[in-house]
Amino acid sequence: MRPIIVSITASRGRRTSRGALPRIALPLIALSLCLAGCVSQPGETAGGAKVAAAPAAYPVDRLVGSWGVASYRDEKDRGRTEAQARAQCKLPYVIKKGPTDGVIMHVADDTTPHELTLKGGPGGKTYLGFEGPPGDDQDREILSMSDNQFVARYINPETNSRYGTFIYVRCNKGRA
Repeated sequence: MRPIIVSITASRGRRTSRGALPRIALPLIALSLCLAGCVSQPGETAGGAKVAAAPAAYPVDRLVGSWGVASYRDEKDRGRTEAQARAQCKLPYVIKKGPTDGVIMHVADDTTPHELTLKGGPGGKTYLGFEGPPGDDQDREILSMSDNQFVARYINPETNSRYGTFIYVRCNKGRA
């Protein structure tokens, strides 16, 4: 079988039949426009418009403090995991206020803490992650939050399968 080579530009010195170029070019242009609509960044629609960031459902200050942390993969393990998180208060994970109104926390696969922020997303969801559109691949979704506990999971399925769903239990009544 011989390969088919399509050239959209006409060669010098040769005449192209009147309908040959449009018959080849128009389908290629139409295909590229269709494919361009399928490729979008997180937080964008197919037309390229940014999804408007909604206010987060919780203030950043609710994350600041000392926390016992544990994680689970199966919902049936949640109760036991909450007890394990409380037991971690003897060596708490401390979340501090960041310099630009975020919180200082670790991210997946990085030993260096970074400033993260709460972001409101579509459907009333709240995300914790780097500055940018809500629901980014590196974000965590806050599944629930109270004064004494919050539950979060990574958006990225591969990262979530490694780390599981986190339960943070406040270690003391006062905030750090």
